[in-house]
Amino acid sequence: MSSLLTSQSVLAPGSCGCTAETDTRTAGDVAERAKPNHTGSIDPSSRSRAMEVAAAPPRYAIDHFARKLEFETDCSDVNSAFVSGTVDFVLLDVRSSSLYRCGHITGSINIPVLNISEERLAEFPTNTNFVVYCAGPHCNGANKAALRLAKLGRPVKEMIGGITGWLDEGLTLVSHG
Repeated sequence: MSSLLTSQSVLAPGSCGCTAETDTRTAGDVAERAKPNHTGSIDPSSRSRAMEVAAAPPRYAIDHFARKLEFETDCSDVNSAFVSGTVDFVLLDVRSSSLYRCGHITGSINIPVLNISEERLAEFPTNTNFVVYCAGPHCNGANKAALRLAKLGRPVKEMIGGITGWLDEGLTLVSHG
């Protein structure tokens, strides 16, 4: 077994392609314009793109983010479970077998998405918690796998970020090829 290390990927601001404009205002410019006026309100022209749609009231945010954590975990939390020996889930790599052999997370098992079936899962007790991952945020394989597992009545979470997130955290992969 050999370890693979990949340098962190870094996205430049705006590199997602969602905007072609460049905002040249400084943080000081924005802070000055965002000060409440004599009526106590903020000038609407000073709103950032992040706040074009107002933030949800806290009571809704609590429900949303609590529910989101029922469906997701992250690379750091998965790694922490392995490091501390408190692994109470099966880490499932749902990519192809060839990609798994090229590099995967230590402790994971490989069941490609299309191979997830009641027959394949028969070796695991029905209350087994699964954490699924795929290539990364550009891939919906983990979502497809999570849906298949849930339809089979299995508890499941997605490890957000997948292999890309794992490597971005500075963690390593192992390979068998």
